[in-house]
Amino acid sequence: MAEQITAACDGASKGNPGPAAWAWVVGDAEGAVERWEAGPLGTATNNVAELTALQELLAATDPAAPLQVRMDSQYAMKAVTTWLPGWRKKGWKTAAGKPVANRDLIVRIDELLAGRAVEFVYVPAHQVDGDPLNAAADGAASATARTQQAAGSSLGSALPAPEPAGAAAGGRTRQPGGARVPAARAGKSSRPRGSVKARFPGQCRCGQPYGKGETIAKNPDGWGHPSCAADAQPAG
Repeated sequence: MAEQITAACDGASKGNPGPAAWAWVVGDAEGAVERWEAGPLGTATNNVAELTALQELLAATDPAAPLQVRMDSQYAMKAVTTWLPGWRKKGWKTAAGKPVANRDLIVRIDELLAGRAVEFVYVPAHQVDGDPLNAAADGAASATARTQQAAGSSLGSALPAPEPAGAAAGGRTRQPGGARVPAARAGKSSRPRGSVKARFPGQCRCGQPYGKGETIAKNPDGWGHPSCAADAQPAG
């Protein structure tokens, strides 16, 4: 069997939606970055950028080798590990009968995952002493979102420095656990802007439930996960 590939991928959107990019990195035996690539997406949401990063990583790695993917997007990870089988079974519709958001990307990822041994590992972003591969992918995606110029080891580009610990896209900081909050309010509230605490349990437009007391946000179909609400915004 081929040796396991250890990699990380990340997406960035400066505005969500806003100037966006994807990036992936592959580590060597010592855990350092061996090769990397990043590409611009124009104006897109963070969820589109995260899914594109995963798609590009899968397309760029040997399908015969076991692959470990480290990523900080719970939306992208859940989309391809938890929600995808149900969406596929329902003809790419949510449990509410709505079209799955970002269907083209998710279908392509589903195709690329077929027959492969892929392990997904969630790693919180922007942490002191956090995962170095994820930090490298995050830095590359953020830099490329700003420049909108393709970069990578194959192009002879220098790997951008990781974002500082505690920093996040759009001038926000991350609390422990990965919650994004405006920089001026860091330490006071981890609730994303425009969201509320659910008074009753319900079901998100992605087809997955949310519980009483969980943070939810308004989307075109009602209320649901903040990440799904953000992804439903127009991308232009």
